[in-house]
Order: sequence, then structure tokens, then C-alpha cells
Amino acid sequence: MQVYKTDQIRNVVLLGHGSVGKTTLAEAMAFLAGMTSRQGRVEDGNTVSDFDKEETKRHFSISTSLIPVPWKNCKINILDTPGYFDFVGEVVEAVSAADAAVIVVSGKSGVQVGTQKAWNLCEKYKLPRMIFVTDMDLEDANFHKIVDDLSELYGKKIAPFHIPIREGGKLTGYVDVVKQAGFLFSGKSDVKGCDVPADLQDDLETYHETLMETVAESSEEFMDRYFDGDTFTDAEIAGGISTEVHEASMVPVGMGSPVNLQGVATLLDDIIAFFPNPSERKCVGTATKTGESFEADYDDSKAKSAYVWKSIVDPFLGKYSLIKVCSGVITSDDTLLNVDKGEEERLNKLYVMEGSKPLEVSELHSGDIGAIAKLNSVQTGDSLATKSNPIQYPATELPVPYTCKRYKAIKKGDEDKVSQSLAKLMSEDKTIRLVNDGANRQTLIYGIGDQQLDVIVSKLKERYKAEVELVKPKVPFRETIRKKSDVEGKHKKQSGGHGQYGHVKMRFEPSGDLETPFVFEQVVVGGAVPKNYFPAVEKGMQECVQKGPLAAYPVVGVKAQLYDGSYHPVDSSEMAFKMATILAFKKGFMEASPVLLEPIVSMKVTVPDKFTGDVMGDLNKRRGRVLGMNPDHNDNTIIEADVPQLEIDGYSTDLRSMTGGSGEFSYEFARYEQAPAEIQQKEIEARQSQLEGEEE
Repeated sequence: MQVYKTDQIRNVVLLGHGSVGKTTLAEAMAFLAGMTSRQGRVEDGNTVSDFDKEETKRHFSISTSLIPVPWKNCKINILDTPGYFDFVGEVVEAVSAADAAVIVVSGKSGVQVGTQKAWNLCEKYKLPRMIFVTDMDLEDANFHKIVDDLSELYGKKIAPFHIPIREGGKLTGYVDVVKQAGFLFSGKSDVKGCDVPADLQDDLETYHETLMETVAESSEEFMDRYFDGDTFTDAEIAGGISTEVHEASMVPVGMGSPVNLQGVATLLDDIIAFFPNPSERKCVGTATKTGESFEADYDDSKAKSAYVWKSIVDPFLGKYSLIKVCSGVITSDDTLLNVDKGEEERLNKLYVMEGSKPLEVSELHSGDIGAIAKLNSVQTGDSLATKSNPIQYPATELPVPYTCKRYKAIKKGDEDKVSQSLAKLMSEDKTIRLVNDGANRQTLIYGIGDQQLDVIVSKLKERYKAEVELVKPKVPFRETIRKKSDVEGKHKKQSGGHGQYGHVKMRFEPSGDLETPFVFEQVVVGGAVPKNYFPAVEKGMQECVQKGPLAAYPVVGVKAQLYDGSYHPVDSSEMAFKMATILAFKKGFMEASPVLLEPIVSMKVTVPDKFTGDVMGDLNKRRGRVLGMNPDHNDNTIIEADVPQLEIDGYSTDLRSMTGGSGEFSYEFARYEQAPAEIQQKEIEARQSQLEGEEE
């Protein structure tokens, strides 16, 4: 593939709600640019960007894919992202690699939650953006309502560039607000001039006036001329728009129908005209040798450095590290240092990914996005640089996964295969997390939501022939006591030769510290139990607290005091005293009013104000205690509540259902509290039958 210089490159991420047509738009761009001989369709599973088997099966994007679209002597690196919220990690990675964004909105569905989330991401990463309204070929598409809704949300930043011309309910052309002229679609990317329809004249005047006001704000000179009634030249208007778009002070709104290739060529032209090339963006790392900041700023003349923003690990494609060159020109014969791991890697070949197809290139200039195959030490988030000038870039902050399931291999003996396959999926998707919960003998997988976990199970089966089932995770209950007890334990056994004799008298009471399993004290007087057996008594305690007598859960918060006992000069041994302690503990624990403790999590739920009542009602049903509500000054309420961990399974799906996908939550372990009597009884019975089943 042709090598492009920094000023010829535009890195553009497509964002938006699920199923609004991002992949269809990317496909139309690729087709118009001559990259494909026929335009693929998501429904047919033959698009350039949705190449994974899961994507073709489900008809929606799961991973971010890269399509380098050549257009008018430039290359537009299109990053096509998933719209469904479970795959937000892929979106965040793509946004971190982009220099601008096109937010795609369906002309039929209008402004949705995903539209607002896309906007917020652009705000966070200070990305210039345009909005493209798709599905305009549909009869019920409503461009004007979308512009009104966007203006209500984001104010004067919203600048419509086009007004649709419709005849007989069909999209036939558009009015160019900048040029104040009408155009009819002709051929796959051509347009021909026409008169502005009379019924659109008022809209044109309104939109054009707003646009000129925004252009005037791009400089003091323009502002003075505007107030003097002066008009701007086409070049001045283009320059003013570019300045305002770069600063995200203006957000152009275009429209079209990618299925029919309408409006797509105009969008590509606008991307090149108004979006910044990488050299117009800031990029700062740290020179690890000196600790000083390194202003890379996508400058070819500076030391070579790059950031790995995504990894592809596929049994058929192999492993590719997708990089964005931050400074210098990286060539195929370079040797670069993995700054994070301290290992050097020889590149051999450089690629540009066209969906799933690697296209070899000789070099990548600053700001370009490419791929390197088979870098063994490299993972997503790592920085690459020369050994003489090691530069490290901050890793992208990815969302934390809170949806948890227990997973088990369906076939016995497949545990290692499953573990290795999950490790490969985790190197691709950094929002997957595995936890080995030894105390409850379960392995847990965390993801953003149930849909993501479902896709993981499917990928394990399809890609790696490793089958797992997901079930509700066991909640890590604990056992403790509420009262005092005074008991004795005697282990006495006589057989041929030496017998066994150990005898302890012990008191048990709550220690008040639920962080520690037990506190052991000895107050034996007169040598009733020799000192050399005290460690054996403590070992007996250590063994007992691992599985409590109530429901075989770990024990916490117990104070044990050894105050008396007896021994035999010949038959006593460490083992005998350990066994005597175990007997004493079981009896003393059950006599000291034993209870089950359940874990409580501190949860923060952020929801639009209108959903606050529904969410609070749901938290109450989950035995949650709402501790407070605070506004976040973005028309959202942050609800803080303590909720039993037992009640949060499936919360991600339920919250999305209640809030239309706009609600977000996080939680962390807070403490243990005594579970209600009915919960304790139910859990003890369930645990008993489970333990009996394991014995059988």
C-alpha cells in the first residue's frame, strides 16, 4: 500500500448507538474509494470491517476494525467501533487512537443514549467531531428534529451543513448551507446543481446565519467584519470552519444514505477539509531516562516512538499489535524497545490492516496507524521506542468490568485448554478479568455486561474448541459467633503401643475484628498443658477457621482462649492436642450463637434525573440502603447505596433496561454484615445439600 505523510492522514473514529449504520457507512466509504468491487451488507455478513465469525453471525460489530480509505491524495484511517455498550472497551481504545470523530445518528431513531455517550467520549478526549445522520432514504427519517434535539443538548455548537431535499418521500439531494446552493444526487458519488426548493429557503437562511456567526467567532478580525456587515470569501469560510471544528467549537451536521451511497462522498470531502491531520494534535509521553516530558506531537523529525492501542489475537490471522506512530518514521527493518517490558523486538514487516487483511508497507510516518505481527512481549497499552530514547505513553484508561459469572469447563480435563484460550481473549480485550476464588472453589470471569460474556463463551467454542458454562457465582459468606462459650475437647485413643491423649479447655467469644479469622490466647497456669503443645492448639484453630461448622464457610472474628486442660506424659502429642482443639472449636462455635455474614458492597449508580425514582425502588427491592444522592451537574444523579453482594447478580442488564442504557454503576467491597435469618437458613440448607452431594 502507498506510504502517506503525516499531513495526508486523518484518523477518524465512527461512534454512535448500536445499529445506526456505522459499519454500513464504513463499507460505503471503502466502496466509493475503490477498495472493494461491490458494496457489502451487514445482513449478508460480507462487510470489510465485520469480519469476525461472531460479528457475521450476530449482525453487529464486536471489535473495532480499521479501514484505511484512500481519498483525494489522502488516507482516512476509519476506525469502525461497536455501538453496543458491552463492548465499550473497544470504543475507548479506538477513541484514544483517533484525532477526530464522526458521530453517526439514525434519521429514523434520532438522538439516542449511544449518541450522548459518544459525545461525552469526544469531550473527554477533546476530539473534533462531525455528526452524520444516516437512514435518510427512509420515509420516516426526520433530519430537522434531530438538529433541534442536538441543538437543545449542545447549543450553538451544532451547525447543519446540509438540508435534505425529498421528492415523493425519497431522498433526492441536499441544500448545501455553506454554499447556499442545491444539489441532486447523480450516480454513485456525483451531484448536479439545482435550485433551492422554496419550502427550504427559510431553513437555509436560519442555518446559514448561524453558521456565519460561528465562522465570525474564529477570529477577532472576522468578528469585526461580521458586525460591519461584510461577507466572507469561500476560502475564509472554509478556514473559519476548520478552526472552529479543530477546537470543537463547531460540530457540523451532514446527512445521507450510505446504503445508496448518498452523501458519503461529501462526508469524505469534509473530513479531509475540516478535520485535523495528526501534526495538528498534541501527543506527550515521558522520556524514561530523564523523567522529563517528551512532546512527540506526531513529528517525523523526532525520535521514533509508538503506542500499542489494540491487539488482535486470532488462530487464523495470528497476532497483530496495532500501533499509532507518535513520533519519527518507523520502518520495517527497525528494532524497537518495548519500554514497559524492557525487551527489544525486531519488526521484520509493517502492515496496514484493511479489516482482516494485512497490507504490507515499507514505513509508517508520525500519526499513522499500522500493525506489527508477532511481537511476543508486546501487549495493548505498551509503548515502543528506540533503546537510546525510550519514551513511555500513558495507558488508556479502560472501563472496569463489574458483571461477574462463575465459569466451568464442560468437559473434564479441559481446564488448561480453557485457561489458555481465555488468556488469548484477554490479550485482545482488556475489559475481561479472571479471578480465582480459592475460598469458594470457583473461577470467576468479569466483563462489562452479559452480552460480552455470552460472546466470550461463543468465541471459546468457535475459535478454540473449548466449551464452558456460565452460572451464578457463589457469594463468599463468612461465619462468626455472637456470644461466649466455655467448652472442653478431649481426644483419647488407645491402640497397640503409644496411645493418643490431648485435653483442652477453651473459651470462645467474638473478637470484634471481622478482618481477621481468629485471635488466640493462652492463660494456662500450673503447666496443665505444656507450652510445647500451644502451637499445636493454634494449628488446630487455623485448620478449623477455613471451614466453619455452620455451613463450611471461612470463619472470622473469633477470639479463642486456652485456659486449662491435661496431658499424658507418654500418650500426648502435637497431633492429639490439635485434634482436641478441633473438637473444642466445633462444640464451642455452635454454642456461641453462630451466624452467617454476607458481603456488602458500596455501590455508586449514575442515572439521568428522570430515572432516579425507578432505580432507588429497585435498590430497595435488592435490600439496598440508599446513603445519599448527589447531582453531577450534567442532569444526572449519583446514588450511593450499600447493597448485599447476593443481590447484584444481573444488575447490569436490569439497570440498562430501567434507564434505556444510560445508567452506569460501580461498586467495591465494603464490609461483612449479619445476613437476615431467612437468608441464613436458605444458605445453610443449600450448602448442606451441596456438601452432601460432593461427598457422594
